[in-house]
Amino acid sequence: MPNGQWYPPEWPARIHALATGTLTPVPPRRAATVLLLRTHTGGAGGTGEDGLTVHMLRRRTTMAFAGGAYAYPGGGVDPRDDAHRIGWAGPTRETWAARLGVDADAAQAIVCAAVRETYEEAGVLLAGPDADSVVGDTTGDDWEADRQALVTRALSFAEFLERRGLVLRSDLLGAWARWITPEFEPKRYDTWFFVAALPEGQRTRNASTEADRTVWIRPADATAGYDAGELLMMPPTVSTLRALLPYATPAEVIEAAAARDLTPVLARATLGDDGEIVLSWPGHDEFTKRVRTVEDTP
Repeated sequence: MPNGQWYPPEWPARIHALATGTLTPVPPRRAATVLLLRTHTGGAGGTGEDGLTVHMLRRRTTMAFAGGAYAYPGGGVDPRDDAHRIGWAGPTRETWAARLGVDADAAQAIVCAAVRETYEEAGVLLAGPDADSVVGDTTGDDWEADRQALVTRALSFAEFLERRGLVLRSDLLGAWARWITPEFEPKRYDTWFFVAALPEGQRTRNASTEADRTVWIRPADATAGYDAGELLMMPPTVSTLRALLPYATPAEVIEAAAARDLTPVLARATLGDDGEIVLSWPGHDEFTKRVRTVEDTP
């Protein structure tokens, strides 16, 4: 039975163009995404079982990129967040820089993107009035006005935090993985995946215009749905979900994040003499795709 791996029909032609030198890769844009976690009691994912659950959204089928696929809240870095110093709690920018493999300014911007996108798309804010607290209810017209201003980039995240008198709680995040969009894609992202626990007093909502559904689901149920071909996902999503399977609580996941390998995963595309295209992700054999000809799509 085929799984739910997202595989656009235009990929073979683009892979062929890259392999033959007629396609020049575009530079990847920095991005961040967050696996928001909670422990559900009383039955998770409709299975009648307790356990760790992760917040996921389903991208609208009308979206040009990964339409219908399940993913996490996330998006691109706002360059304004590189140098503008903000209220910051937790590991220093320099500590994050060493962990993420970038300089301190870039580290701040990447962590800001993770926190901002979680707020923009899930209504959850990993920030508080001081280093020991997190905001509670983020609903209300004034909060929504600020959220919309962040979405349209009328307001930078640094300006938002200053306006609200908040500090970013970087200690609530753990770096989990790093994936780079394949070179043959027209839009490319260098994406850092983070994990975080849902703060007490906050709740998720579908605040994204790009999603038509959101769910809290056990990683085992999500990967089973993918394996059965019932849930559409991209390789980074499946890989990060499978990595959650050994853990029972958000605290366990966040503790384990410190030892996670953040070596970037970048897909490789090769073209054989017989015209066969082989698409692979190093270290992730389950995602390897073989296409006999450019016209022969899965």
